[in-house]
Amino acid sequence: MQRFRRLPDALVADVLGRLSVSLAAGIPPRRAWETEVARVPVRWRPELAAVAESVAAGAGLAQAFESAGPAFGPVVCGMAVVADRTGRDAEVLRDVAVAVRHGMRTRRDLRAALVKPALQCLAAVAAVAALIAISGGITGLDGQPVDLVGLGLRGMPGLRTYLLAVGAAAAAALAAVALATRSWRDRGPVRRIATRLPVLGPALVAAESAAWCRAAALASAAGIDAGGLVSIASAAAPGLRIEPEAVEQRLRSGADLAAALAAADCLPRRVVAAVEVGEMAGTTPETLDRVAAELEDDARAGLAAAVRMAGFAAWAAVALLITLIVVRFFSMYAGLIQEAARPL
Repeated sequence: MQRFRRLPDALVADVLGRLSVSLAAGIPPRRAWETEVARVPVRWRPELAAVAESVAAGAGLAQAFESAGPAFGPVVCGMAVVADRTGRDAEVLRDVAVAVRHGMRTRRDLRAALVKPALQCLAAVAAVAALIAISGGITGLDGQPVDLVGLGLRGMPGLRTYLLAVGAAAAAALAAVALATRSWRDRGPVRRIATRLPVLGPALVAAESAAWCRAAALASAAGIDAGGLVSIASAAAPGLRIEPEAVEQRLRSGADLAAALAAADCLPRRVVAAVEVGEMAGTTPETLDRVAAELEDDARAGLAAAVRMAGFAAWAAVALLITLIVVRFFSMYAGLIQEAARPL
């Protein structure tokens, strides 16, 4: 059985955007998908070919996406169900492409903000490595090697040990990030701790809430029922997932959607209030889209502030390291000079 890979979001957005234009122009789905298979890079053609073959066999869009495994992601597959139910393939694919591009911009802004602190950390690591390498060729007045850094590492042997330690620390950090991300999505200890952090906590919650609102707006605009809306939004923001059955049960008991979401006690009050206003005004998709844009702005501002704090901390650490080295170096030589000045 062939194993399919997750397609890059940029490719998904481009493919879905072109498909929406083709289908709106009256081009048959089978021909439209075959054209896309020939258009994308060769390495991604198996995933699109699987979808094209399913469409050619008469399958619906949701079943066709399912045949490609994880290639398109849960939100796209969830909205494909909406397209099959409503028969509005072109409109749904267009809206999904727009939502995917929104997510791409948010992630791109975050990565751009992290570049400066990353370079500062690399500069600190490189500075320590250079001092370790240099210390191998420096001796004190007593002829003994000088440990500039104070870690017991000197010369090339010390540099190798240091680089191995840095590599192990980087690998451990990557593993810790993966575990922290899983704990965040599963509402574990990391989530409880992170949400209490100043600046960073509210920014993370805002970014997650924005993703939930975008997906919910998409589902609401397509006319999907409350259970489907909650399922699609939960797929976009796993940390805010809500059981669709619980929401539908509360709706059958007479509650409106805002009250049902509030009872789940998972969403920020700002999001629930937006749903309530949208229901009263009959503009739920527009209201959720507007709130999503506001939340994205809040998330960008908060993350930018957190990144600036991280950058300041990195430079402060470098300055402290240099200060300690200078103090250690001159203290050592002052001691040697005093020792040499003593009368025999």
